[in-house]
Amino acid sequence: MNIKITRLKHSDELPLPCRMSDGASGFDIPAAIEYPVTIKPLERIMIPTGFCFECPKGYELQIRPRSGLATKYGITVLNSPGTIDSDYRGEVKVILINLGDAPFTINRGDRIAQVIPSPVCHRVIITEEVTLTTTGRECGGFGHTGIN
Repeated sequence: MNIKITRLKHSDELPLPCRMSDGASGFDIPAAIEYPVTIKPLERIMIPTGFCFECPKGYELQIRPRSGLATKYGITVLNSPGTIDSDYRGEVKVILINLGDAPFTINRGDRIAQVIPSPVCHRVIITEEVTLTTTGRECGGFGHTGIN
């Protein structure tokens, strides 16, 4: 699969999104900010990446948190996973939220999220029905199977 990327002026000299290991699923993406930005606890902010993507039809790019930022500082992607549709050509921006208990500062070029290509099924037909087939689960929802 070929994913095309365009660099915007404010991402000059930033690295392209890249995998940080051979087995990594995601491509880390940097912050294209001019000055450091501090996110206070429970504050959310949209961070530009300075990149536009083109992925093939039948795929999306998912924007997901970086596990190290989440576990060490409580920084995560608010609408995780964010979806970049195959027909979107604008700049990718990442909505970060600080769920930690201390302010967190992002600097230019910091890896703030990861981009993961994922297939999308377009051959879906939604039909309205009066009833649905029964299952052993039925309406059992959040936590219905217990703690252990």
